[in-house]
Order: sequence, then C-alpha cells, then structure tokens
Amino acid sequence: MLKIYKTVKGYGQTEIEIHKSRFIAYVERAEREEEAVAFIEQIKKKHWNASHNCSAYMVGENDQHQKADDDGEPSGTAGKPILEIIKKSELKDTVIVITRYFGGIKLGAGGLIRAYGKSASAGIKKASIVERQGHTRIAAEIDYNQLGMLENQLRQQGYIIDDKQFADKITLIVLEKLGQEAVVKQKITDWTAGQVEFTHVGNLYVETLVPAVE
Repeated sequence: MLKIYKTVKGYGQTEIEIHKSRFIAYVERAEREEEAVAFIEQIKKKHWNASHNCSAYMVGENDQHQKADDDGEPSGTAGKPILEIIKKSELKDTVIVITRYFGGIKLGAGGLIRAYGKSASAGIKKASIVERQGHTRIAAEIDYNQLGMLENQLRQQGYIIDDKQFADKITLIVLEKLGQEAVVKQKITDWTAGQVEFTHVGNLYVETLVPAVE
C-alpha cells in the first residue's frame, strides 16, 4: 500500500473542437489493467464510426502497466501525448480515450500532439483529481465512561472515527496515516490513562479533492 498518490476522482467527459475536428475526451479510474482495457473497448464500441479512438493508461502502484495507442494516427502523435499528460499530472490508475472525428483539415504531427495533449488535460480537469492517502484502521477498546471524552479529543485534533462497536466495552475504529500509528496510540493512551487496548484492523485510503489549477 502506498502512503500517498494521486488519481482521478472518477468518470469525466468533455469535448473540444480544433480546426473543425471534434476531440472527445473520456477519462476513468482503473485500478487493474483489465479495467483500463475494458474502458477503452467500451468507448471504441460507442464510437465505432469515429476517425480514431486513441488511448493511454497507467495502472499499478509502481506504474507497471502502461500503454499508449495511436489507433491509426501517425506514430507518436496521439497515444504518447495522452500518456505524457497522465505522467505530467502525476496520476496513477488512470485511463484516457480521445475520440476524434476528422473535420477535413490536417493538423500535422505537431498539431496532433498539441491537440491530443490539450484534450487529455481537459478530460482530466473534468474528471477531477483526488489525493489518496493510506491510513491504518486502529481499534481502541475502552470503557463506556471514556467514550464522550475520547470522541471529543479525537475530533478536536482532526482524527476520523471510522466506526464504533458496542459490546462489554466499546471499540472505536480510528484512522491514522500510514507510518504515524504510534502517534495516535500514544495520545489515546495518555487521554485514557492507559486504560485501552489496541488492535490493527486493516488499511484503507482516504480521498481528498485536489483543487483545479486554472
């Protein structure tokens, strides 16, 4: 699990016109290569009559799955510029398809590179970018009479209480950033005068929206 990374929030679609050609950008999150391939095929099927359906994706914690497809455009003028925009935006687990309907005016290699890059950027902006930060779910088992105090202390310091479980004692599931688990455990220990038992119950990502840059 990564400590932190950026990806798209979800599906995004937008269209721009460049010298009478229509460029329709489709963007989606894909956490497995199979998902990226399926998304590309879905758009190709939708726009079976388009001049081109160019695409690129980058998937995996270590960006181990990367592919760029020019789909009939001159080599290196479509898929690669799309992939470069994904990289420039520092995104992971992202797939982009740019559908082009040719408008009769040739753009040349440089024009195509700029057009596909511009379309990819517009699509990403439409989809929005999120930052995903890895957190550990820490179970803190306490007595019922400590619940109000502990909830108040945690919320005042910005901690997320992911769940509450009621039994003979009460268990709060608290989220802490990966690598900083000892920090919140020490705080809870101090607040409860040591009357607490901890268990790690898995990890998850917390997403926050990255403001768009105009």
